[in-house]
Amino acid sequence: MSTSTLPDDPQLRERFTEIKPPLTPQAATIEANRCLYCFDAPCTAACPTHIDVPGFIKRIASGNLRGSALRILDQNILGGSCSRACPVDVLCEGACVMHQQGRHPIRIAQLQRRAMDVFLASGEDLVTAPPNSRHLRVACIGAGPASLACAAELCRQGAKATIIERRPLPGGLNTYGVAEYKLRVADSLREIEMIRRMGVEFRFGAGIESAEDLKALESEFDFIFLGIGLGAMLQMNIPGEESDGVMNALELIAAYKTGRLRELSGTVVVVGAGNTAIDAANAARRLGAETVYLLYRRGESDIGAFDFEYEHSKQEGVQFLWHRQPLAIRQDAHGLLLLDTVQVRQVDKTLLPVPDSEFTIACHLIVPAIGQSPIAALMRDYCQINIREGKIDADRDTGRTSNPRYFAGGDCLNGGREVVDAVADGKRSALAMLKIAEAVYA
Repeated sequence: MSTSTLPDDPQLRERFTEIKPPLTPQAATIEANRCLYCFDAPCTAACPTHIDVPGFIKRIASGNLRGSALRILDQNILGGSCSRACPVDVLCEGACVMHQQGRHPIRIAQLQRRAMDVFLASGEDLVTAPPNSRHLRVACIGAGPASLACAAELCRQGAKATIIERRPLPGGLNTYGVAEYKLRVADSLREIEMIRRMGVEFRFGAGIESAEDLKALESEFDFIFLGIGLGAMLQMNIPGEESDGVMNALELIAAYKTGRLRELSGTVVVVGAGNTAIDAANAARRLGAETVYLLYRRGESDIGAFDFEYEHSKQEGVQFLWHRQPLAIRQDAHGLLLLDTVQVRQVDKTLLPVPDSEFTIACHLIVPAIGQSPIAALMRDYCQINIREGKIDADRDTGRTSNPRYFAGGDCLNGGREVVDAVADGKRSALAMLKIAEAVYA
């Protein structure tokens, strides 16, 4: 798996220092011994993959880091990525009983990272069933967390799994879309290399864009898993949006993570207020932009980002412009971008412009981050898969769609949640496929 496209710039690495550095061995042992090892483990219940949190922490406390990692991997094959990218404040750590005692919750994510880092550095392979010992062949479209989890579980139990990915590197948003100060590209790829050694086949540069592409897969595989994400970023639909100097948030994050963008300057305006918008704004600051505005058409209480992400962004120096809506993008005689905006107010869920409130922001880069559009048309028209509100409609317990040969998981199913949710979706679908195959060949 090539990593030749990854950045190796000391200055860039320094700018994107991790917001949660790893625990030292001594600190990890001390932290693990703080855990009460609750028998009902609300932290485990709060994790979408239901990792045995008390179990893996107890092993760290006893010095058994390998056993701890294996306990994590039993439930979550992407335990390393999730330890860095999960919003643990609202998941496992948010459910920690320490909150009830007015104490700091156990640092579950950093303990999980400690165990996973040691295991992945060892290069040890996971035990799997003999290759192709199951009469099951599955194609997973997209190389993001959902497909990785699905393929890994299939191979772990002896089935054949092939991941189809149009881009040169696997990992989906883990590689291309999660901010570098949370999850580095090299860490994402190191974890995926372990999955590759489990027997998962990868086909890169292979886009699935037509009915003919899908027919070819149907002739080769028993089932097809759709881990295709949400698709392209939504457009702002304003004049001048195609101007040079307009780059959507996912393009920005992917550009600096893969070394194509190393520095910014001047003023940057990010449009939107979700977690991806926050990540893009923080990245712009760390890349050198002197001023970064985050422009949002609603108010502070309406943002989609988690509270802790918002607070972090303020610490990074991002400035927020509330109740502002973009109208048009122009360029002056010197090539500077001019973003025309208007103040808006909400009346019965409708945003109305405030008279005489137009304001123009001069800037060097505009970054739309207003969500992604689900990929649905091909799935609906060729595969006869039900689509509901732009998302693939599937059984929540198995991921099976209205077309019995197709399963789905991750953002295309749940509308855009967390890495850990995608992992849970992928594993559920794999187990359902294995159960079907077992019944057929029983």
